[in-house]
Formats: sequence, structure tokens, C-alpha cells
Amino acid sequence: MANPMTALAAEQEGGASASSVPLWMCIPFAGLLLCIAILPLVKAEWWEEHQPHAVALWSILFIIPFAMRYSAGTALETVLECLVNDYLTFIILLFGLFCVAGNITMSGDLAGSPRVNVGLLALGTLLSSWIGTTGASMLMIRPVVKMNAWRKKKRHIIIFFIFLVSNIGGCLTPIGDPPLLMGFMRGVPFFWSLHLAPILFFNMLVLLTIFYFIDKRAYRQDIASGLKPDISKPGTEVKLRGAHNLIFLVMIVAAVILSGTLPSMPQFQDAAGKVLGIHLFGEVELSYPAIIEIVIILVAAFLSFKTTKVEIRRENHFTWGAIQEVAVLFIGIFITMQPALMILKANGANLGISEPFEMFWATGLLSSFLDNTPTYLVFLTTAGALGFTEGMVTTLGTVPIKMLMAISCGAVFMGANTYIGNAPNFMVKSIADENGVRMPSFFGYLLWSFGILVPVFALDMLLFFL
Repeated sequence: MANPMTALAAEQEGGASASSVPLWMCIPFAGLLLCIAILPLVKAEWWEEHQPHAVALWSILFIIPFAMRYSAGTALETVLECLVNDYLTFIILLFGLFCVAGNITMSGDLAGSPRVNVGLLALGTLLSSWIGTTGASMLMIRPVVKMNAWRKKKRHIIIFFIFLVSNIGGCLTPIGDPPLLMGFMRGVPFFWSLHLAPILFFNMLVLLTIFYFIDKRAYRQDIASGLKPDISKPGTEVKLRGAHNLIFLVMIVAAVILSGTLPSMPQFQDAAGKVLGIHLFGEVELSYPAIIEIVIILVAAFLSFKTTKVEIRRENHFTWGAIQEVAVLFIGIFITMQPALMILKANGANLGISEPFEMFWATGLLSSFLDNTPTYLVFLTTAGALGFTEGMVTTLGTVPIKMLMAISCGAVFMGANTYIGNAPNFMVKSIADENGVRMPSFFGYLLWSFGILVPVFALDMLLFFL
């Protein structure tokens, strides 16, 4: 994530500038999203088998017209930049967290009741800012699924898990979500994000209250239908097996922090201030900080498997299906969304957005469908160029505190609006599906998010950003 903007930075002979990319080149991105949304409903078995073919098709439908319009070299450079500096670190981080969290299991006498579930969601939400939304999601999703395995009505539990643990909870530190890490790399102090604590706790209070009453009703219906939790005795004993893997989780978090701090150190820069790395093609380089991050994460995953008994993974029903599905779908998403990111970068400053509440909704709604990290950077850059003289001084300019809060919350919070809005969303869905939880479709999830989250975000706007 050290270089998330894959749009071409400068216009060059035979190349493409962000301002010259036509809107119709976004069609492959829209087509892939429609496949993800519709095909599981109408051709589920076909889609499960042919996901790689659909991804390859839509990717080619972007790459070939792009190469014909500009040049084969420009197309290759654009795709390589995307894959090397965006997708590679993205999927390695997910892979590492998936492996380490899969080697930790929680067992005991806790059963999925409304109070227990509220406690688990609150714990996961608070963890998200300190081990990342992906780390907290991978650590907590299996215990949540396991403790609610006896219940029939439980999809809402996973939906609120995605809302809170996989997204909203990551707003307090740069570790929590990649957009905030990018802000830290551009001069925003590490602990500045703690300013967002009142907004986080307000959202937690509102969403957990809504969740409690929904879960209470579903819980009573499950009990009335004769379902009972499978526990040997009442109590609150909880056992954590594979706890030594928390060390490897800390290693991964440290790797993410290093990826955000090493590029600014003189040892990793040349005389012009450019981050050093391995040259691959054109302007594409794999930076040394990214290599260090990747190595640390892979070592952590390897040691986790070597030091953990296979029985723990069996108890977790660990399979590779979820990470495989995410890896396949998101390589297509990362490639085909390049024109949309280029257009957004070229036109972000011309949108006439100058108020905090406008930044909140613009950053958030675009982050729901595009990568929230480049979207955050576009609007942070836009805010820094508006000529403000008071506020947070960053390398991109001075940004008023309320506007910086709005951009940060929009990027972090509204990733919860869709399955593709943030990396762990689809991973959590896949793990839940594997464990027998019937998750809603892409459009079904939108009904939940727009029905519950959008009104909460409207309250955020009224209370914090006007």
C-alpha cells in the first residue's frame, strides 16, 4: 500500500495522462462488479467454477483497448504498477493475517446470545484500530461464527460484524486502515486519529443498540423453534489455543507500520528523495520498504504454521477457499478500476467540494466501490490545495481539522457500504459462507447497509461535520 495511486503521474509522449482517459474505459470495472453482484444469484455453480475466467475476460477488455489507445508499453506499465505496488502488498497482508488468525481458536462455554454477541462485536471494533480491520476481522470472525453455530437466524450478526469490526473500528490509528496510514506518511501525526474517538463511540453506541434489538428478536425466535446452544455446562469459561500466534500477529502489524515509516527515512531514498527499490519496467519499481514488509509477513505466516498443531486448524474448519476467492476477484478489481482512479485523480479538484460534510460523503461514497486508499489521497490532496491557512499542516498543504476528520471518516466508515468497499469485507463473507451462514447477495447486503448505515452516517454529518 506504500504507493496506492496507480494513475500515471505525468503526461509523456505516447503515454496517457489521467485527464485523457475516456469514461467508457470504466466499463470493464462496472462489468466485473455486475458479475460479482448478479452471477452468484442466477448461476451460482457456474460462477464458483469460472470466477478466474470472468476476471481474466474483464481485465483483458480493459488492457487491450488501453494499449490500443496509448501504447502496449503504457498498458504494461500501468498494469505492473497496479499489481506490484498495490495488489501484491494487499494480498500478502491478507494472506499473512488469514494464516496467523486461522491458527488461533477460541473455545469455551459462551454461546451466541445478544449480550455475548454485543460484547464480541465491541471487542473486535476496539481491536481494529490496533491490529487493523483485517487483523481484527480474521482474529474474531471464527469465534463469532463458532459461538453462533447453533442458531438459524444469524446472518445479521456477520453483517454488523462487517459494519463495525471490518470497517468503522479502524479509525483511531494509522494501523487501523490503509487510508490513515497514507495520511501518516504525509505529515498527519500518528495519534491524531484519536480525535475521531467521539465519532467512533457514537457509531458504536447507535449500531450496537440497533444490533442488540435485532439479535434479541432473532434469538427468541431461535429458542422458540427449539434450538439450544451446544454447551456442556453454563458458565463463562473461555480457552484460547494457539495464543503464541499473537506474536506473529504483532510481527505483521509491525511490518505494516514499517511500510509507512521507512519510505521517509534517508537510508531508503536517493539524492532526489525518491524511494529506492528494484527496477522492473518503465517507471515501475518494487520498493525496498515493500520488500521488507512482504518478507516479514511471509515469515510470520510460515512460523505460524510450523509452530501450531494441525488440530487447531481443523477445529477452525480452516480451508484456503476464502483467500483464493479474494485473491482472484480482487486482482481483477485492482486492474479494471484503474481508469476510474485516473479520472478521479484528474477531476477531483474540479468537483467544487470545499465543505467538510461534502468531503465526508464524496470520499465515503467513492470509497464504497473504489479502493478507499487512493480515494482518501485524492480528497486529501484536494483539501490541501484549497488554500486554507489554519488546520493540520501536511506535505499536501494545510487542511482544516474538521475537514481532515470528514475525509478520514468517509474513507474508513463507508467502506462498509459494499462487500468490495474494504479488503476484509469479502473475506469475512467468504468465511461465513464456508461455515454455513447464508450471507445476503451483493444487492441484499446493499439493502442492509443503506437501510442502517446511511442514516447513521447522516447523523454523523449533522453532529460532527456541519
